[in-house]
Amino acid sequence: MPTSIPPDTSPPSQPSSVRSVNPLSTAIYAGVTVAWIAWIVLLPLLFRADDATVRPLVRLIGGAGLLLTLALAPIALRRDRRRDDEAWRATALLKLDAMKRAIDAAASESGLTEAAKRVLHRKEERQLLRDAIEQDIERRDWDAAMILVKELAERFGYRADAEEFRTRIERARAQTLDREVLASMETLEAHIANRQWSDAMHEADRITRMYPDSPRVDGLRNRVVASKGRYKIELVGRFLEASEREHIDTAMTLLRELDPYLAESEAEPLQEAARRVISKARDNLGVRFKLLVQDHAWTEAVKVGEEIMEQFPNTRMSQEVRDVIDSVREKAASTRKALTH
Repeated sequence: MPTSIPPDTSPPSQPSSVRSVNPLSTAIYAGVTVAWIAWIVLLPLLFRADDATVRPLVRLIGGAGLLLTLALAPIALRRDRRRDDEAWRATALLKLDAMKRAIDAAASESGLTEAAKRVLHRKEERQLLRDAIEQDIERRDWDAAMILVKELAERFGYRADAEEFRTRIERARAQTLDREVLASMETLEAHIANRQWSDAMHEADRITRMYPDSPRVDGLRNRVVASKGRYKIELVGRFLEASEREHIDTAMTLLRELDPYLAESEAEPLQEAARRVISKARDNLGVRFKLLVQDHAWTEAVKVGEEIMEQFPNTRMSQEVRDVIDSVREKAASTRKALTH
């Protein structure tokens, strides 16, 4: 059975009669054109220079003749082939008829209702929707993807496709959300590990606002508070142990770190141990200051004396250090100057 070939709707080619020319006619018209050009250029030179009327008239006549020759040349040079022209016209009519049928089909479709058009283009619109949903999934625009999934199910009836996409979107959204929450939790854990409690609390609030649907964010503020409480208990234990073992420097360091954590009621049980540690620390500093002065270690003596005045400003020992500190500083400066020469 012969294969049906659709009609060619491309514009018909021009007949060969338009392209064919007579060589003799071409030569004649070329000669006439050259003659007119010579008329325009050379003939006015034969007249006297003072003749202002003849020369423009000659050029005008020559120009008119040249224009007429050029205008009539395409008609005169074309060969008369009526048979070829008739065949060209027949081909043109066939192709115009095919174009008319295509236009009529488009006009007929344009008269359909919107519902009928959707039925005709159902397959194409389904693929367009699927491609759009895939793009939204790649961009992680979950809400936009879900809107298109609903359209796919309710408007076009592809409920199986819609359910498949819905499952993919929910799984991808959950995985992405979980990764983002875990990354934020790492920042929170770093703040807790560095005892940056204010920053940790701000981060906990931010994570809770950003990911309210994640189960991982439940109780983050309580987690920060609990971590801070455990660290406070740890500090208290270490302080009491250092106090009992007479590790006064360690106990003083821990006491300074512990101070912001304790409310007044919480500090009361530790007051006796704190007074004992502070008293011993003060006495130790006083003894050390006196030994350094006796050994003429002026630079070190200045450092210890300034520490006493800073940490125990209202004590008798601090007053005694103030009485001699200027002299100790002068000797420390003299010693440094002597060492540089």
